[in-house]
Amino acid sequence: MSENSARSVTVERTSTGHFVATNSCGGTISFGTGSDSEFTPVELLLAALGGCTAVDVDLATSRHAEPAAFSVEVSGNKINDELGNRLTDLAVTFSVTFPDGEGADRARAILPRAVKTSHDRLCTVSRTVEIGTPVTATVEDA
Repeated sequence: MSENSARSVTVERTSTGHFVATNSCGGTISFGTGSDSEFTPVELLLAALGGCTAVDVDLATSRHAEPAAFSVEVSGNKINDELGNRLTDLAVTFSVTFPDGEGADRARAILPRAVKTSHDRLCTVSRTVEIGTPVTATVEDA
């Protein structure tokens, strides 16, 4: 593993049911249990799925034309079965429009391929979810 491949965030409790995640650059995002307007961890996973692919698609298409509208809806069903709590039926749906013009025509033409390429190869989040990666949880000695 190269030194540039490692990724991490630190999650700290701010109060009962409320947390803040901090990345290596100092960026933060707060989340919680869903008792208020903060995102839940499940919603953050959905946002990560949509956001990862959105970044790829935006980079591929916006070099040809600035979109007039660009949104991504991500949905899934939270279930509890013999495997425990998990999401099923994950779906990422793009709604992107471009103004008229040659660059926009090119952006529209590559949009489906950009979404497919992101999903199939580029988006680390969706690739990790689809392929499945073991997660280890440990407790440090106090």
